[in-house]
Formats: sequence, C-alpha cells, structure tokens
Amino acid sequence: MSRNAILLVALLLTGPVQAQSSIEDLSRELAPAQKALAVRDFAKAYPAYAAHAGANPLAQFTLGLFEREGWGRDADPVAACAWFAQAAQQQIPAAEQAFGDCLAQGIGRAVDGQAAVQWYRKAGASGVSYALCQAADLYISGKIVARDVAQGLALCTAAAQADSPPGMLKLANYYREGTVVPQNLRLARYWYDQAAQRHNREAQFRLGLMLSEGEGGDANVAQARFWMEHAAMEGYAPAYLPTAILYANATPDPGTGALTPADLAKIYMWNRAARASTPGSVQLAEIDRIERLVLTVMPAQWQPDLDRRVADHISKYPQ
Repeated sequence: MSRNAILLVALLLTGPVQAQSSIEDLSRELAPAQKALAVRDFAKAYPAYAAHAGANPLAQFTLGLFEREGWGRDADPVAACAWFAQAAQQQIPAAEQAFGDCLAQGIGRAVDGQAAVQWYRKAGASGVSYALCQAADLYISGKIVARDVAQGLALCTAAAQADSPPGMLKLANYYREGTVVPQNLRLARYWYDQAAQRHNREAQFRLGLMLSEGEGGDANVAQARFWMEHAAMEGYAPAYLPTAILYANATPDPGTGALTPADLAKIYMWNRAARASTPGSVQLAEIDRIERLVLTVMPAQWQPDLDRRVADHISKYPQ
C-alpha cells in the first residue's frame, strides 16, 4: 500500500465523532476504490470514489485529496476545498482539519480566521489533535485572528498532551525559538524528548543538538549522539554531518589513545551520507576536511563495504 493510502486510512478511521460501525459501513462500500488507490491506479480509483460521492463523506474527502495532491490530474485546490467542505459538514475529522486549512488560506473563498479556528477545534475534538496547533499558529501569529499567545500555547499544549508527536514538536519549536512565545529552553527540551521517544525525526535531531550544547539542561554527549544518530538512521539528512562530528569527538580507546574502529567507521559513513545530501559549500568544506582526516587513519580495505552501506541507506531515504 502506498504511503498516501496508509495515511488516508489512518486519518479516516480515527476520531470518536461518528460511531465506529458507521465509519466501517462507509468504508466498506469504498473497498474497490481504496484497493485501486493503494496501488496508485488513479484512473480507476477516482471514478470509483466519485460514484459514491453523493452520500458518502469518506468518498468526498478522498476526492478532495485527489484534487489537492494532483493524483492522476492537475492539482485543483479550489475543487479540493469544495470536497473538504462537504465532508467536514458530515463530521469527517480529517476533512474538518483540511477545511480549516482552506479557510485559513482563503482557497476558493475569502480568508476567515475565526471560522478556520472553529474547524481546527472541531478536528481536534474529533481526534486530529495536531489541528489544535494549527489553531494555535493563528492565535500566536495574530495575522488573521486577534493575537492571543496564551490561548495559542494552551491549544498546542493540549495537542501535545493528547500524544501528538507533531504537536509536541511544534510546541517545542515555539519554546526554543522564543520569538512571540517567551523562550523556555527547559520546556523545549522536554517536549523534544517526548516527541523523540515517539520516533519524530526532527525532534530527535533537535534534542541531540540541545543535549550536545547543554541547552535546557545539562550537556550529555552520549545521549546527544544516541538521538542524533537515531534521526540519521531514519533518513533525516540534517543529522548526518552532526552525527559524524559527534563520533569524531568520541572518547578515544584508553588502550590505544585512538578512536575505536567502530567509531572511525561511523565517522566515515555519516560523513559520506552528508556529502550525498548536502548542497551547501560551507558544509561541503567541512565534509572534505573530515574525510581527509579519516582516510589518513582508516584502512583502505574498509571503504568498499562502508560505501555500499552508505549507498543502501541513501537509496532507502532519497532526498
């Protein structure tokens, strides 16, 4: 099944608004359409959903995704928002969130910040917790609704406390950046940690940085490397070079006074991964410097196997 189809199923079958039996009934008649979508047979899937769009809000929402994402057709945001509006009125949680986006961005209609907040709140109450952070964004930025930082923080905190990793990340970013929201590095580190434990790659990266630099608490280089490498292993490219650097600064083997073979191999591999995904000339200069140093001490016969591992990783997580 494609990633989009997986997300679709996950979004539509969550949220307590409709009885589970009702959701199952709505989904059952769409089984052939969902099967076609799962294999990205858009030409077959679209008419199969359209055949049920008169009365099935799951079909309406999915047609909105077709139009928004451009699945097998040119993207049409206005048409997408029309479908999302229909599905939202019938209490499909993901459609409530998507319709909030339409209102916040003024797609096919005038911008309406208050209505967007209301739909985000409905989606949040229906189980799409991150929608509360989207409402928070509107309050905190103060661009299309009156600025209310306290209410915004309360909403995004509610999303984080509802076990939403993106909500945790968003809340941590607010506290780390300290622009409109007062900076609080301790809380930033706490929420990055919570999101990192739930496999959010960016949170793992941010937590690694804070741990390495002693922001929001004591420095802990071992933990910093642990979380930074987790982000790297999950294909989060900004973590590649910092992971190589953290291994380069590892404690030498007390017996030899040199880095262990395992650490040396990790420096080489993550540095090579960084080279494959880094366009910046400043970073490339640092990558070149690290590689030259590693190659002066690493046995040349290691390179073919390590290069193969790097290539396998990059092919798994293309940028």
